Amino acid sequence: MKADRLEYMTAMQTLEELCINTIRFLSADAVQNANSGHPGMPMGTAAMAYVLWTGFLKHNPKDPQWFDRDRFVLSAGHGSMLLYSLLHLSGYDLSLDDLKRFRKLLSRTPGHPERGVAPGVEVSTGPLGQGFSNGVGMAIAEAWLGARFNRPGHRIVNHYTYALCGDGDLMEGVTQEAASFAGHLRLGKLIYLYDQNHISLAGGTDLVFTEEVAKRFEAYGWHTRHVADGNDLEDVAAAIREAQAETGRPSLILCRTHIGYGAPKKQDTFGVHGAPLGEEELQAAKKALSWPTMEKFYVPQDALARFREAVGKGAKAQQDWQKRFAAYKAAYPAEAAEFEMMVSGKLPENWASDLPQWKTADKALATRVAGGQALNALAKRIPNIIGGSADLNPSTETALKGMGDFQPPEFGGPATQGAVGGEWGYGGRNVAFGVREHAMGAAVNGMAAHGGVLPFSATFMVFSDYMKPAIRLGALSKLRCVYVFTHDSIGVGEDGPTHEPVEQLAGLRAIPGLTVIRPADPNEVAETWAFAVQHGGPTLIALTRQSVPHLDRSRAKEPAVAKGAYILAEAEGGAPEVILIGTGSEVALCAKAQEKLKGYGVRARVVSMPSWELFAAQSEEYRESVLPRGMKKRVTVEAGATMGWERWAGDEGTVIGTDHFGASAPGAEVMKHFGFTAEHVTAAALRLVGRNAEADREYGGPTAVAPTGGADGHS
Repeated sequence: MKADRLEYMTAMQTLEELCINTIRFLSADAVQNANSGHPGMPMGTAAMAYVLWTGFLKHNPKDPQWFDRDRFVLSAGHGSMLLYSLLHLSGYDLSLDDLKRFRKLLSRTPGHPERGVAPGVEVSTGPLGQGFSNGVGMAIAEAWLGARFNRPGHRIVNHYTYALCGDGDLMEGVTQEAASFAGHLRLGKLIYLYDQNHISLAGGTDLVFTEEVAKRFEAYGWHTRHVADGNDLEDVAAAIREAQAETGRPSLILCRTHIGYGAPKKQDTFGVHGAPLGEEELQAAKKALSWPTMEKFYVPQDALARFREAVGKGAKAQQDWQKRFAAYKAAYPAEAAEFEMMVSGKLPENWASDLPQWKTADKALATRVAGGQALNALAKRIPNIIGGSADLNPSTETALKGMGDFQPPEFGGPATQGAVGGEWGYGGRNVAFGVREHAMGAAVNGMAAHGGVLPFSATFMVFSDYMKPAIRLGALSKLRCVYVFTHDSIGVGEDGPTHEPVEQLAGLRAIPGLTVIRPADPNEVAETWAFAVQHGGPTLIALTRQSVPHLDRSRAKEPAVAKGAYILAEAEGGAPEVILIGTGSEVALCAKAQEKLKGYGVRARVVSMPSWELFAAQSEEYRESVLPRGMKKRVTVEAGATMGWERWAGDEGTVIGTDHFGASAPGAEVMKHFGFTAEHVTAAALRLVGRNAEADREYGGPTAVAPTGGADGHS
């Protein structure tokens, strides 16, 4: 019996080695075939990835969107072939031909993982640290949904978030913010495998990275565990089991690995980090690891059969969950219906019925204040709106009133709260991100990628610079989330140039797939939020610190933020001679200028343009109705950089903006100093129609704003 057991163990070990080497050489072959990529990481981490994917990861390759699956994030996205190999071998809809097209044009296997391109890729990674931080957001979403819906004997939300990260990830600042945050939140179902190979792209990490990583993470509040040999399958498995048992802390498993494992000349060198092995070294590695053939993309049938066990195991896990959910639905029908709605991404009936409306005569209001009122009205009706700010709720007005703080159970109540009653704990809907804009953006992306929640973040517009990498990836991934930025112009005032955004709007509008909206007054703010919660991608909302008047829409044609631009006030007494185009707080200046121009006998149309992207997406017919090609005398007004406005001003238009940093003074004084007044807008319009003398009298001398010489606004 003992001899039989020994023979069995030997056979299993041989099969495991075969499976691990299959991962290694599928990855290395694909990189060599592409003549581009990073073979070293997949070769070094194949063993621990094998343990995780075959022994622990709960997933169904035939239904990659099954909601209660474990999430796996490859934060070290340069090693993408590791993930593609695992997906193919496990039975996902990713063929061997897809692997052969690695890094080829329009393939399903791009150089870094991209959400929505290959099934099983949870988030787009590559910029180091982003995936690590996405995972924190995923764990937040899992914890919140579990707190809201799980009941004694009915755990319908119960999964882990795993990630594989590397030395480069842990050097990035965003990771340190996210790790600190996760440690505070005690996210015990967050388990990260750290590929500690001591090599980065330019050399050994001892050049720049000699800290005690485990001690740092322990100080953050993480459980840590060392694995001395990343190829020791039993120790890796034991470390994962210990991490699963540690329910009150996130876990970092530090696995000592060897980059390019098996490559005789390149193992443990930076030469295998970012370049193919080369044919000679690749063949030498195959010989060193007793690979049976030099044939490219060879998959042994025994290894494939072992990996494909995931299909049956995954189907059974999902079937078991469906039975549990059916029992839950019978016991808690209302909660089950709400859960299904959240997971589907649909909104409840009458979700917009409490949105506030304002009258023209109402007291002027900052759009950040209006934004808070609109957000709270929606949150009362849409139960999975969850988010917060970077320690700025009193300034961004984004606190969800009476909806509790998302905190560890020991800080704020039991982990399972239920839909109503009880203390909040993980059931709270206000996420206090702390002064961590980098991590906040990435975590919100992770929450959106997880699904089931509609997340938002908030901070000052000038700090969008801290969030830019995350916003870019959110747009690339088409994630349904909302980035709120207040204090959106030099109107910030006394805080001065360090806090007054100038170039940020132009940079954000340049991001493909991001919808940027800068509403002009409270009613536009309410429409903006209504658009954002329905939109299938990321929405960025820019709001004022200073109060703005409520615009008179009695003469408006099709007032709709969702169209990007509309005629707020048509010219009276004939066709317009000039068009005044504004965004945000500057639309009110255009409206005042229209009235002033009447006194000069000049007919002006006022256009509110809250979103370039939405207007550009409208039909040619609609855009022509708002900005006709023949109406070339246009003035655009925005308290930000002028770059890009030539598209809408046209080749005979004038752009009023600021290409200078702001100043420290009361906001109204700063705006006046930089020319954001109704008088300046009026003067610019008068000059366009040849009334220079009146313009000089209106504004006290020639304006410094020159014609743009731009396009016609119909690109």
